[in-house]
Amino acid sequence: MKARLPQGYGGGGAANLQQLAKQAQKMQEQMEAVSAELDEKEYSATSGGDAVKATVSGKMEVKSVEIKPEVIDPDDAEMLGDLVTAAVNEALRAASQEREQRMGALSGGMNIPGLM
Repeated sequence: MKARLPQGYGGGGAANLQQLAKQAQKMQEQMEAVSAELDEKEYSATSGGDAVKATVSGKMEVKSVEIKPEVIDPDDAEMLGDLVTAAVNEALRAASQEREQRMGALSGGMNIPGLM
């Protein structure tokens, strides 16, 4: 018994493969452009009622940390460290979430290693 492909599959051979390669190249170019755009963006988050503000880049690098002088208590350095950590983590989370959403929209939800 000879196996048959459903109608619309097969028969195209090299033409279908070439079209698929063109689509993949176009998607990769779009993803690279979006990635470059996101790398340049900055994301900010605050903690402690705006006592600490952290700004990160789309490359997931901390750009700045601003601390209001009134929250600097030499007797409670641990609290200040917690506020800085919370602000930085929230800014990184925002950057990561936007990258996942934008790239996911381009790839149709496919996880393509090396592209994200």
